[in-house]
Amino acid sequence: MAKLGGAAALFLALFLAIDPLTPAIILGVLLAALPASGLAPRALVTRAAPLALAALSIALFNTLFGNGGIAGGVAVGLRLLAIGLAGLLALATIDPTDLADALIEHLGAPPRFAIGTLAAFRLLPIFAREWETIGLARRARGIDESSLGDRVRGFAERTLALLVGAIRHATRLAAAMDARGFDSGLPRTRARPRPLQAGDRAWLLAAILLATGATAASIAVGTWRFVLGQ
Repeated sequence: MAKLGGAAALFLALFLAIDPLTPAIILGVLLAALPASGLAPRALVTRAAPLALAALSIALFNTLFGNGGIAGGVAVGLRLLAIGLAGLLALATIDPTDLADALIEHLGAPPRFAIGTLAAFRLLPIFAREWETIGLARRARGIDESSLGDRVRGFAERTLALLVGAIRHATRLAAAMDARGFDSGLPRTRARPRPLQAGDRAWLLAAILLATGATAASIAVGTWRFVLGQ
């Protein structure tokens, strides 16, 4: 919960500001904190590459066709990259079981919702492998995706196949969970109570200070702009 709360504080600061300095400060601190995240460099690059590509593409689009010019495009790209990296560091370093326990213990979420969240996290790697399997199956059938048009059509078809598979997985999982009494309505106990500790509070406080500090620095320099004031 401390990681998610810290990410939410950064999200709020990034959503409210459209200047380039606020996301630049937050992004710089997040990049400096990457070695402490515990993520392997290869896994981090693999997960962050799509975010960086999307931020670069949207920044280029806003630079060419937006009203803010280069400064506006850079600001949008930095915002998206900072938002994506903050979310990545928060979610990629959270164990799904810990998340489900924390939702019940600290937020008072219903056990059905928390266990469903845990199941969704567990299914994500399965869907990633199924996406690759669908691509290999299409290639084995001789479906050519060499041109851009073929790739776009192939992406839509692969997405539909993955959606169908996801619904089947979810249906079987829901039936299995109901068969094991997850929807019995009886009160549940907590096997792994995890109270908030000093390190959790320090992490949350650091994120709040980073968000407010970046905003204050932008206001002091005179570059801060409210998102609804453009």
